[in-house]
Amino acid sequence: MIIINGSFFNNPTFPQATNNTQNLNSPPANYSVEQSFPLEQSLIENILRINKGKRVKAYVSYPDSNEWRDKIYTGIIEQSGRDHLIISNPTNGNWYLIRMIYLNYVEFDEPINYNTDYSDTFD
Repeated sequence: MIIINGSFFNNPTFPQATNNTQNLNSPPANYSVEQSFPLEQSLIENILRINKGKRVKAYVSYPDSNEWRDKIYTGIIEQSGRDHLIISNPTNGNWYLIRMIYLNYVEFDEPINYNTDYSDTFD
């Protein structure tokens, strides 16, 4: 039993596994990278994705923090998704998971790949 605010609650119960569960360690036979990483609705996310491997400065603002109000993350784009950007910094070995909601803009150190076709987005 769990006590929360003076009230008693039973421990949660979970369904038992059955013999007809699939092997979760391997993807299904019809699995493909294109299916696992669909193009996002936002052009920004797609641009970040096709510029994977490029060195950038990500300018981020955390409006509810006085200590971390505005921050710049420098590094290489590792991944980009619907709600996040992952940057690695080879100088200090740090990796950063940045929520898109806090991202103001990204500054590139080299020309940006921009392709409206997106047919060569995934390798």
